[in-house]
Amino acid sequence: MTGDSADMGKTPPAVSVCLTVLKNRSDFLRAAKARRQGTGGMMVQARKRQPEEAATGVRVGFTCSKKVGNAVARNRAKRRMREVARLVLPEHGLPDYDYVLIGRAEATAQRPFDQLQGDLIYALKRLHQPPPPRGEGDKAKRPHNRPHKWKPQTS
Repeated sequence: MTGDSADMGKTPPAVSVCLTVLKNRSDFLRAAKARRQGTGGMMVQARKRQPEEAATGVRVGFTCSKKVGNAVARNRAKRRMREVARLVLPEHGLPDYDYVLIGRAEATAQRPFDQLQGDLIYALKRLHQPPPPRGEGDKAKRPHNRPHKWKPQTS
């Protein structure tokens, strides 16, 4: 057995082979309504698909706004996010989830690659935890710095 074939077993396949890539705008919009986690290198949106949806496995989409830069800069950021997704999502992503990775201006393209990988792993761990409970008690505990408008102030 040659060294080349032994190395092939260690590296994950391309994103298009191990993950399904989101292409429809409707899938991106559904993910935008779901949970999100920001990191230094990217924003990650995660959405658990409904049982009646036909798709299976992990699906991922990539996007960068014009704030990231010109087309060359946006494509470079997306290439880096694709590679990070290829390495991280097969191990840390959950089946029946849609993920959208959004590039950050001046961060995604310049951030060291190992930090970009750590960003995605951190975001996935946070997104897969149950959300903290939100209740009426949370608002009552916060101090108010402003007086109520409806109450007249006495001096």
